[in-house]
Amino acid sequence: MITYWHNPRCSKSRAGLALLEDRGAEVQLRLYLKDAPALEEIKAVQAALGVPALAMMRTGEAVFKELGLTKDSPQEALLAAMAAHPILIERPIAIAGGKAAIGRPTEALETLL
Repeated sequence: MITYWHNPRCSKSRAGLALLEDRGAEVQLRLYLKDAPALEEIKAVQAALGVPALAMMRTGEAVFKELGLTKDSPQEALLAAMAAHPILIERPIAIAGGKAAIGRPTEALETLL
């Protein structure tokens, strides 16, 4: 089972979902903008991705600048910002078996299959 943090309004998110479904993966959707992940979940996904918090953020979102965040902001501040403002979480993210992948490019999701 792949848990898929999905935004149906995002073309990359839709493309990633199509790729997983076309490959026969069992996918559980999480509309993360409506069902925001808690800070601990975000930390767990960051660990599964093996990347710094900044690498799983949408730094071009207006709220990133409004919060005064920068590429040099402390990890905890970035993680807390994603928990408080899930629009900052890069999409899509797929999670399975203790591993995770950001679907940019879409083919990156194949690592979970």
